[in-house]
Parts: sequence; C-alpha cells; structure tokens
Amino acid sequence: MKIISVANRKGGVGKTTTTINIATALAAIDKRVLVIDFDPQGNATTSLGISKSREQISSYDVLVGAHRASEAIVKTELPRFDLIPSSPDLAAAEVELVDVSEREYMFKKALQKMPQSYDYVLIDCPPSLNLITINAMVASDSVLVPLQCEFLALEGLADLMKNINAIKRNFNPTLTLQGIVLTMFSKQNNLSKMIEADVRKYFGNKVYETVIPRCVRVAEAPSYGKPILIYDFKCTGAQAYVRLAKEFLIREKEF
Repeated sequence: MKIISVANRKGGVGKTTTTINIATALAAIDKRVLVIDFDPQGNATTSLGISKSREQISSYDVLVGAHRASEAIVKTELPRFDLIPSSPDLAAAEVELVDVSEREYMFKKALQKMPQSYDYVLIDCPPSLNLITINAMVASDSVLVPLQCEFLALEGLADLMKNINAIKRNFNPTLTLQGIVLTMFSKQNNLSKMIEADVRKYFGNKVYETVIPRCVRVAEAPSYGKPILIYDFKCTGAQAYVRLAKEFLIREKEF
C-alpha cells in the first residue's frame, strides 16, 4: 500500500480534480484505491456525489482518534474506489490538538492500523501548511503536487518544497516528491509555456510529461458528483487524466 499526499499551498490549482481522476483511472485498471478527503471544504467528497453529513464518520474522527480509519470508509459508485469523507470539523482540529503529544504523527498511527487492502491511498490535502497537511505528509510515502500554469502558483511551489523538506527532515525521513503535474495548461497562452519551461528546467523528470489542459467539462463534473472520466470520458481533460494515470504507473515501476 502506497500513501500519497496530493498537496499545494495554493487553492484552485486542480488538486482535488487530480486526486479523484487519478484514483478513478487507477480503479478502472483493477487497482484498489482509497481517497481520503482531508480538506475541511470537502470538495473531494462532494465531487464523488457523497453528502458531507455530520452523522457519518469522517477523516476528522480518524485524525482525533474517535474512530478507526476502517470505520470511516464509504463505497463510491465506482468499483475498487473507496472514500473517507471530510467534515467541516477538520477546521478546528489544529486548535483541539494543540496540547496533544506527538500530534504530527496521529494520522500516521491511525492509517497504520488500517487493513493493507489498497494498492494506493491518495490524501487530498487542504491548500495550506497546517497541522492537517503536516499529518498527511508524515503519514505518506510521497507528495504529488498539481501546479497551475501561472506565475503566483510557481512562486508558491518554492515555498511548498521548503515545507516538504522540513517535514522530511523533522518528521518523515523517507518522504519523497512523487512528481509535479502541470494543470490548467493553455497552448495559446505564452505564460503557460514559460511556466512549463521553468518548472521542467528546475525539477527535470519529476515533472510529468502529461499536462492537464483547461477544460470546461472538467470544471462542470463536480457539480454532477462525478469524476470527469465518468462525466465525459471523451473530452480533452478526461483523456489527459487517462494519459497521466498511465504515466503514473510507468513511473511507479521505476520507483
């Protein structure tokens, strides 16, 4: 079982979309996948057509130790694709855990008790470096970074890499960079091309060859509670995520 945090300190970069669509593509080729919605906004939960009910067990309950991770798992409509939903209560978790000993390791300990029945666990992190994100990265084997092709997103990438290195140094020495996915790419936009060139120059083969284009259908899909691969498989965005999943698996063999 490999655990991957999908993270970026900036919001609106395609983090949740990338999480659920890579998961969908992996499940489609018989991989057992679990997505953990670790963002108080709960976008991954909503995007999969699952209600953010306060009655259901959530990633918040797992984090604070109120329930086991296995108790929070819900089935999605897709075979081999499960979810641990989010809860708005996550927003208060940092305050609640301020006096807890080794609070950075709480989620790791919770996931270690979960049956190893998945090939991949993808954690959709909030767009900030708070205690929730730190817990996710401490529990993970690697970090996947979706990067929107714009200047401010590139500026935030340097800070994110510093954060990842700090977590590796202080809490999780085996944490690695899974890769960087360029999202919302526009061939007609010179800035997109400049950002792509800069990122590839600095990070080399850590940047996936597959880029995710801007696509209206990708933006529409969450409102229907479906991944884009289910909502409109033939659109350019869906096909890009299929290629990305293939590249992801090829790189996994190299790992």
